[in-house]
Amino acid sequence: MKPSALFLSLLALAATAIAETRPNIIYVMADDLGWAELGSYGQEKIKTPNLDRLAAEGIRFTQHYTSAPVCAPARYSLMTGKHAGHSVVRNNFEIGEWDSHQGQFPMPAGEVTIAEILKGEGYATGAFGKWGIGQPGSEGDPLKQGFDRFFGYNCQRHAHNLFPEYIIDQDQRVPLEGNTATVYGKQYAPQLIADAALTFVEENRDKPFFVYYPTIIPHLALQVPYDELTPYLNEWEETPYVGKSYQPHPTPRAAYAAMISHMDHQIGRLMTKLEELGLAENTVIFFTSDNGTTFLKDQVDYEFFHSVAGLRGLKGEVYEGGIRVPMIVRWPAKIEAGRTTNHLSAHYDALATIADITGAKTEAGHDGISYLPTLLGEEQPEHDYLIWDFAGYGGQVALRQGNWKAVIKNLQKDPEAKMELYDLSEDPSESKNLADTFPDKVAEMTATLIEARDEPEVEKFRFWKY
Repeated sequence: MKPSALFLSLLALAATAIAETRPNIIYVMADDLGWAELGSYGQEKIKTPNLDRLAAEGIRFTQHYTSAPVCAPARYSLMTGKHAGHSVVRNNFEIGEWDSHQGQFPMPAGEVTIAEILKGEGYATGAFGKWGIGQPGSEGDPLKQGFDRFFGYNCQRHAHNLFPEYIIDQDQRVPLEGNTATVYGKQYAPQLIADAALTFVEENRDKPFFVYYPTIIPHLALQVPYDELTPYLNEWEETPYVGKSYQPHPTPRAAYAAMISHMDHQIGRLMTKLEELGLAENTVIFFTSDNGTTFLKDQVDYEFFHSVAGLRGLKGEVYEGGIRVPMIVRWPAKIEAGRTTNHLSAHYDALATIADITGAKTEAGHDGISYLPTLLGEEQPEHDYLIWDFAGYGGQVALRQGNWKAVIKNLQKDPEAKMELYDLSEDPSESKNLADTFPDKVAEMTATLIEARDEPEVEKFRFWKY
């Protein structure tokens, strides 16, 4: 017996109602933003009122981690839900000459991304900012990894200039008139990227959408429009940066603060747009950073800004200052405002969490655990461990189990380097190595590290054969 037209109409209406109640997802990832560079995380010099409001209206994580202490592997793990011990990309593997903008090692076609999962559920999907895991036309191109829309930089090196001569729109280079590699230009890419993200939200207001917004701020170079720099001018003593690693700047402290405040302003615009469209209540906004603050002190004075709040390490290191990052989540319809959690979590939990929130089905093969229960104030399953497997900066691995943290570094030179062991409950600054005091714990964590990681597929990422 065939179903009646009325029955089919009711089913269609029910399906539409379900789709309309599915939350929108916005995942914002800052670039090189330190653990304590937001007001809600203790920052006193840099003004971030909109992100502080986001924290006040949502939940703030105090033990959230990136998957890697540099750009490409962090983004790879976020998109795939795989921890670094299972990732194909474990460092910033560069393709071509330094200034060729040919990009980094591309994500393989067989990987399943957050965008592909949500697109399969009827979500409009857009990425705006720095991709870093596949050039246009490659198998890692965001347009081949589940995104309907892309605007920004495919190549990380290209993103070292915030007033670039061109930007990528879908898979095409669009010239930006009036821009060169100087302190100031005519068209500021972070502003253009934010504008494109807001346009995407407005165009897709009538259906569920996923916005991945990996802003390029506050990664160097120090570049910000002059009118946004002025509130910080003459605030502090300055030593001009005149070096060559990135674009020189006469007032580096003011420039860095102004870049972060610019990013904060774009988050405020996004929140306002959601309110204007009536979407704020059922839109989940995640905000985090890809890794810790840069170590280039002449350009970013991390001591002056107290960027890591006493934690050890910076970008490129698997100590806490290089991998512990802010995480704020706001969802007015579901999350009680003003909460803080010490739930132990990582970027590679995002795929499982977003799938859980949206009701999407995921395939086996990811390493994340949904932290939706934490968002809702319910009982939360915990990780047995978090792992970092980083082929850069000499080769490093790390493991966290409960309050224990193991670190092994300089593995490219010494594959049998000794493990350092820290108790983060007593020593969050990782200043007292307890390896000699607890040899059984060292042996246990060494065994876990060996079991948890696969041999990397890419020869350049292979550095540890214990």
